[in-house]
This record gives sequence, C-alpha cells and structure tokens, in this order.
Amino acid sequence: MSYSFFLARKLSLASEGRKSSPAIRVAVTAVALSVAVMIAAIAIILGFKREIRDKVIGFNSHLSVYAIPTDPADNNLITLTPTLRTILDSKEYVTDYALEASIPAILKTPDNFKGVYLKSSEGETISKFLAANLISGKMPDYTKDSDTEKILISQKTADQLNLSTGDKIDTYFMTGSIRVRRLEISGIFNSHFDSYDNVLIYGALPLIQSLGDLSNTQGTSISINVSDFDNLDNYAIDLSGTFADAIASGMIYKYYRVETATNQGAGYFRWLQLLDTNVIVILTLMTIVAVVTLISGMLIIILDKKRFIGLVRSMGASVRSVRKVFIFMALRIAIWGLLIGNIIAICILWAQDRWHLIPLDADSYYIDFVPVELSWISILILNIATLLIIYLSLILPSWLAAKISPAETMRYE
Repeated sequence: MSYSFFLARKLSLASEGRKSSPAIRVAVTAVALSVAVMIAAIAIILGFKREIRDKVIGFNSHLSVYAIPTDPADNNLITLTPTLRTILDSKEYVTDYALEASIPAILKTPDNFKGVYLKSSEGETISKFLAANLISGKMPDYTKDSDTEKILISQKTADQLNLSTGDKIDTYFMTGSIRVRRLEISGIFNSHFDSYDNVLIYGALPLIQSLGDLSNTQGTSISINVSDFDNLDNYAIDLSGTFADAIASGMIYKYYRVETATNQGAGYFRWLQLLDTNVIVILTLMTIVAVVTLISGMLIIILDKKRFIGLVRSMGASVRSVRKVFIFMALRIAIWGLLIGNIIAICILWAQDRWHLIPLDADSYYIDFVPVELSWISILILNIATLLIIYLSLILPSWLAAKISPAETMRYE
C-alpha cells in the first residue's frame, strides 16, 4: 500500500477544530443527490421504453406479414398455407405466430353509434396483453362456442357509448352486404393508447371469418413474435428476402410485405427518442454538479491541511505524492456520496416499481404511473463512469497542494 493512500485513509475530512466540515457535508450530499437523480433518470427512461414497447407490440406484434394485391381485382387477404407455415417454422428467431383478421364495424346504441374495427385476439401474446390491461369483466374463452359472440371493448368506447360489461350491442358489418350481430361485452380494457383504444375492439377469429366469408386459414395478416426485439429490422429483412426467394423458386405465388412494430408504432418510438435526449441532458448536468462540488470540497480540504502539506513536504514527500493524498481524500467523499445516492435511489425506485406510488397523467404520457426498470448493469456502468470522471476532474485542482511552500507553512509554527 502506498503511503499516499495510507495517509488519505487516516486523515480526517473535517476542518481543524471542528467535528465536521459543512463543505464536506455539502459535497457528499451533492454527489448523493446527483447520482440518485441519474439512476432515477435511467430507470425511468428504461421503464418508459419497456411499457411503450410492450403496448405497441401488444397491438401489433413484433412482425406482421401482409399480402400485397397483384392486380386491382385481387384482395389483400392472406392465407396461412402449409408452405407459409414451413417458411415460418424454419426461422429460428420466430417464437410463435398466429393468423389475424379484422373487419370494419359500427357499434349502435339507441342514442349513439361509433365506427370501429373488430380485430381477432388469437395468439398468446395478444391474449396476455388484453388480460393485463383489462379493468372490468373477463377474457372470453373463444375455444367455447358460447363465447364466440362475446367481445372486448376499450374504456374510451365504453364511455362514449355508455356501455358496461354484460351489455349487448347491435354491431353492423359492411362486407358487400350489411350484416348485423348482437354481441355481448365480456370485458373492458384500457391501454391509454387512444390511437388504438379509440378504433379497436376484439373478438373471435371464427366470428370475423364467418362475417367476411373467409375460410379458417384466411385472414388479413399474420402476427409474428421473435426472440430478440433489438434485431427486429434484421429479422424483417431476412424474412422479406426469404419470401422473395420463395416466389422466385415457385414455392409461393403471392407477394408479401413484412412490417415491424417499430414502424407501425413509429410515433411512440420517436417520442421515446426525445426522452433519451432529456436523459443525456440530466446526466450531463448532474455530473457537472457533482464534479464542481467535489472540486470545491477538495480545495477547502487543501486549505485546511496546509500545516500537513508543509510537514510532509519538509519530510521529503514529493509533489506527486501530496497530490495523490488529496485526490484520494476527495474520492473518499465521492464514494460516500455514491453509496448514499445508490441506496436512496434504489429504495425509492423499488417502491415505485412495486406500488406505483407516483402517478402520471395518462392522457399525456400513455401510462397512469411512473414506470421504472432497475438495470443493475446500467447502474454499475453509471457508478464506474461517474467515479472515473470525478477522478479525472480532480487531477488539475490537486496542483494547488503542490503550490503550497513548506517554508511558508512552517514559518508560523
């Protein structure tokens, strides 16, 4: 162990004649608050990304495959043929897929009406998503014939039409001819995504297929979920290329378009990118605050320890060794601040994640509480980076210790 490090450990951080130095307490507090704010900023942005991503995926799935009409007389229906199943099953990154169908509809009450799209809720992902956002009623079991004509509507639609669970509503479908079904509301969901909640209701795939005169293998799209969301664009390119090769080889005879969830929910992901900019600004400002207060504390320590500097210099200590002593002492303050800040931030964020103590305006933020996600890797990187920046910023002001003359400090002793 170097004697600089030994002295830095043993020396008191307090000013001479005082039990504690206000400047040191301010420095520790500033570092603790700065680190806590930075951890909170990262956790909140990660939480927002998770929540927004999950909601976009819930409505759209990771990838969606659509049929491209080849002539004006052709329709945009897609058929889940054995060949398409073989192609999708051959992709290791595809975790599951399901046929989807949607049809325009009009919900009619004695006093009001509303245009919507009735969309199928087949597939495990959409079922879990709707169940997680259900605020009243229950999920229909579409494996039972008795639930085939039950639907899920959004809270926004229920409020507009004054509906509640258990009500039955006349629903008109335009499929060449007007068809009417009296559907029962099994549950009401609220995702806070008005652009989706305002236009979508959910029902059984067989019901939509019967209304549109479709076979049990026909729909409007195929929803696909993949193993790694971060590689979504690469998977979309690979799947599009596979479809192109299949057409060229004569395996399939229809063109298909692959859409990603990031494209379908582009507006929401652009909003998240703006939040990323805000986080960068917060991290920069908080780092500056921590560095400035630590430099101030370090300068005060140097001035308070002038007698010590003169003593060790007169005993042969080098300028570099003296500088190291005060850098290590300032790092002691930083480490205490980091520990306190981490404890405060993690405790508050854990409580928020568990009990949703801090609410949000869902109309503005799409979520009714502040979401957080504790990423231990991010926290570790943040602490290491902060400590490194602090260390580098302390090198220059440590030169002040070298400017103090041993003769000047010893003259009055």
